[in-house]
Amino acid sequence: MSERFERGQVVRKSVLGDDHVERAEASKTDLDAPFQTLITESAWGTVWASDGISARERSMLTLALLAALGNFEEIAMHIRATERTGASKQDVLEAFQHVAIYAGVPRANQALKIAKETYAEMEETRHRTDR
Repeated sequence: MSERFERGQVVRKSVLGDDHVERAEASKTDLDAPFQTLITESAWGTVWASDGISARERSMLTLALLAALGNFEEIAMHIRATERTGASKQDVLEAFQHVAIYAGVPRANQALKIAKETYAEMEETRHRTDR
């Protein structure tokens, strides 16, 4: 694999976690392998690997863009990633408030609903692990 792909895998794991990436890799097929390579090299190996802004800021931008465009399927994954990017719950709220003003209240409302559910799941998982 290319150097950009390898860098992308490292960044992807640092943001999404080893378990998530390993599950994604294990479910990869001949059909989606080229697509997985594309996103690993471009999204993770180029955009997320850039040191132009912090992982925290990139996380907030990603969540805002996902919500603004109505791409709700990936919001929970990126909410979970905030544990590794450093974006706080307040940061996420601020990002979604921008979405409400500039892209629409219904999209921000849906994104906040997903965020609340995901944070609750994360908290429950923490409690089960702490026992």
